Formats: sequence, structure tokens, C-alpha cells
Amino acid sequence: MKRIKDMFKKRQRAGQAALIPFVTCGDPDLETTVELVLIMEESGADLVELGLPFSDPLADGPTIQAASQRALENGMNTDRFLEAVEAIRRRSRIPLVLMGYYNNILQYGLERFAKAASQVGIDGTIIPDLPLEEATEWRRVASAHGIANILLTAPTTPPERASRIARASRGFLYHVSVTGITGARTELPKEVTGSIAALKETSPVPVCVGFGVATPEQVSMLSQVADGVIVGSALVKRIEAGIGSGKKAIVSEVAKFVSALKEGVSRA
Repeated sequence: MKRIKDMFKKRQRAGQAALIPFVTCGDPDLETTVELVLIMEESGADLVELGLPFSDPLADGPTIQAASQRALENGMNTDRFLEAVEAIRRRSRIPLVLMGYYNNILQYGLERFAKAASQVGIDGTIIPDLPLEEATEWRRVASAHGIANILLTAPTTPPERASRIARASRGFLYHVSVTGITGARTELPKEVTGSIAALKETSPVPVCVGFGVATPEQVSMLSQVADGVIVGSALVKRIEAGIGSGKKAIVSEVAKFVSALKEGVSRA
């Protein structure tokens, strides 16, 4: 959790938003995932979301669903996810946040998972199917192990409820930019910047925005108001397109894309 706080303080001092890319762990394989996180850090990522593959990722669109399926078919599971984080942490100090679904954590055991995640260097969790009202026990266990439980708000979240979610969130608040699932979009809702500004008025933690963000231009626009910008499906598409070309080609393409996104942050 401390790594997340320190990172946002550093970004705030620099007057810039944080760039937060997402990749599915194990897509196309565990070794490549480790190299991707390292090259993304080198290319300007401030925090990385690592997707824990699940068979029914209800918040995700076709691109990340397919990535999860590829990872599962390659043998990815919770233990191997933790191994990947451990391998990354041996070579990196960047904040790492798990993006996944509650069933994996519940079946592993809350206390067992929190202890293992903390030991390998997970800084936080984003669990889209665990709403505030049902998150009490996980929030308690995660906090006891120094893991930030990051909650989400949506365009349809009423202001009073959004305020409660923000107060309960740790690390940062994840604002979903669109009503729907993940997936790169050519245009984002015009009202998204106003929604972020309203959240920042009451949120005690940084406000980051994701879902649909796909281009350096969108990153630049959102960086003018958000504390962090999350890019997932557009990045996963590039990984998928490189399958068959080899690890070196995939890593090179991701490095170029993340560097371009970082330039978007800088322009803002």
C-alpha cells in the first residue's frame, strides 16, 4: 500500500497524472508477462494492474475475456500468478495491483491469499464483483496485511454512494468511464471529465479512470483532471496481435505503445 501512496505523491509533485497499464497475467505466457511489466515500467508506467485470469470475467469485454482464456489454457492459476509477481518484484519496485474476481480469492482463502500476496509484493486489489456492502471481510483482511482494496464507481453511481465508496477505498478510487464492460473505444462520454472532477471534490484518495481508454490523445485529455489513467484492452490487443511473432516482438510493441501513452500524460 505504501508504494501506491508514495507513487501518487511523486506524481502530484511533478504535476502529472499516473499512467496505469493493465495486462493479463499468463497471456501469452508467464515469462512474457514478467518481461512486459518490466518494460512497461522502463517505458513510463507508474503502476501496473495484473489481471488474475478467471473463467467468467463479467466486467470485461471480448479482448480481455480472450486473454483470460488464453492464460487459463496455458495453465495459469492463483499460485502461478503469485509466482509471477514474485519474479517481477525481484527486479522491480513499481506498485503492482491485482485486477480480478472474488471467486479466485474466496476459494484460495481470504487470509491465506492476503498473506501470500503481501509476501510476494502485491500492493492492492481491484475486485469488480465485490461491492462495498459485501467487501467488509476482505477489506479487513487486506488491510491487516497492508494491501489496498481499491473500489470502483460508475457513471450511474449516485453522488452519496460514490462518496461512501471513495471513503472506503484505499490506494485510489477507480472510476469506470463508461456504462458497460472493458474495451477500447474511439470516443469516451463527454461527461466523464465532469464526473471525475466531482469525485475529486469529496474523495480522500486519488481518483483514477479506466474502461475504454485507448489512445495517447484520450490519456492526455483525462490526465488534465484525473490523478491516474488506466489503459487495458488497447494494450492487450497489441499483445494478442503479436502472438506468433515471439516474445521479443511483443515486448517491443508494448514498449512503444506505453511510451506513446506516457507522452500523452506529459502533454497534459
